Amino acid sequence: MRRVGEEERRARVGVRHRLAPGAKAASPVGAAEAVVALHATDPATVFLSVDARTAPVEVAAIERALYEERSLLRMLGMRRTMFVLPVELAAVMQAACANAIAAQQRRRYVQLLAAGGGPDIAWLRQVEDATALALEARGEATGAQLSTDEPRLRTQVKLNEGKAYGGSQNITSWVLLLLAAEGRIMRGRPLGSWTSTQWRWSPVQAWLPDGIEELSPDWARAELVRRWLAAFGPGTVADLRWWTGWTAAHVKQALAAVGATEVDLDGATGLVLPDDVEPVADPGPWVALLPALDPTPMGWSQRSWYLGPHTAALFDRSGNIGPSVWCDGRIVGGWAQRSDGEVAYRLLEDIGGEAAGQVATAAAELARWLGPTRVTPRFRTPLERELTTVPDRP
Repeated sequence: MRRVGEEERRARVGVRHRLAPGAKAASPVGAAEAVVALHATDPATVFLSVDARTAPVEVAAIERALYEERSLLRMLGMRRTMFVLPVELAAVMQAACANAIAAQQRRRYVQLLAAGGGPDIAWLRQVEDATALALEARGEATGAQLSTDEPRLRTQVKLNEGKAYGGSQNITSWVLLLLAAEGRIMRGRPLGSWTSTQWRWSPVQAWLPDGIEELSPDWARAELVRRWLAAFGPGTVADLRWWTGWTAAHVKQALAAVGATEVDLDGATGLVLPDDVEPVADPGPWVALLPALDPTPMGWSQRSWYLGPHTAALFDRSGNIGPSVWCDGRIVGGWAQRSDGEVAYRLLEDIGGEAAGQVATAAAELARWLGPTRVTPRFRTPLERELTTVPDRP
């Protein structure tokens, strides 16, 4: 069993995740492919993740890939999380993840409707079909617009009755999530700027004229695991189970299908693709400022080899990472954008004068790239909050 040490794993991150200077992607699609898919729970993450991996790229080019060329699209995927992925991966994501999410969420919503004495599953499907027809007639619409065409979307459901945090909500978001998870509709250009979360919706045929191809779930899971190993390998079974959110049986089956090969991760058993056992060349020194929820730090569950002792400063209580500073394949600090546009950062360990100077340059370049746009992570972390409120000049 070949040993793959921490230094080699960090070299792989620099090269394969397109973070080292000589490894940058040529396009937003290339940046997404490098990490399988881009986290999109926070819309700003997509743009900042692409910027970190592409030299150079403008916001307009990323928007063009998303909304005009439509070579990238938003979909629910692993762990019921929103991702932006190359359009060629849509059918794989649908079969490997989204169909199961749709079935799970439908069961949950039906239970909530029944608990409130509301309609049944047949009624819910009628509303979904009517909403899909209304969207087809409009071509593009927001949830609010669709609720004027299909009034049943405004049906109120009581949640957590008798509890302090209880309340009512309408079913618009439920229906749109189900339609999206089943691959019937897609999120389009948001209202407002690229940081907005108010989506316009379109029928799936606006992106894929023939809809999303139906694939075997077993084949799709194996293909997704193959892509993860190519981008994030070596990793452990625990890493892969966390990243996918699948059962142990599904992960085991997919690993067997791709013929994953075991390597030694300094005492732990890691996995790589069978043709990926050779050492990776050192890409040389590099630094990067990655956004909150970037796919690189969120790619593994076992993070000590690149995170070190910095969990408390950089993660929230739910396990979401904030903006991070990287040096040669490991996290060495965090950053935040202040109200005046400055990108402030703090190094949590000594990385030497030359690397520290590179971080300062990268922070200034990021501030220029953001320009008048202000970005606040959806999930705020201790160091990010501190940097936005306390003067902390590096």
